[in-house]
Amino acid sequence: MNKNDQEELDILRKLNDKNSTSQREIAEDMGISLGKLNYCLKALKKKGLIKYKNFKNNKNKKNYLYILTPKGISHKTQLAINFMKRKMKEYDELKKEIEKK
Repeated sequence: MNKNDQEELDILRKLNDKNSTSQREIAEDMGISLGKLNYCLKALKKKGLIKYKNFKNNKNKKNYLYILTPKGISHKTQLAINFMKRKMKEYDELKKEIEKK
């Protein structure tokens, strides 16, 4: 899994777990800049993985609701499966290495 896939998975997880979280909170949790997160969110929307809209009746126009699309849920699941496969392979390789010693 490359760095971009890992970041996508992290963002999709955060949006799925806390769909009312602000961009600022997500960026801080991930240790990335707000600008980078905004760029990533736009890319995820362009791919059809998320949709979002602001609350029109809210005085604070910065509040958005982020929703994973069915395609986004499927993509998040596939990224998680690939991550787990890679980790299991790394575990098996380390186990073999330890057994040799």
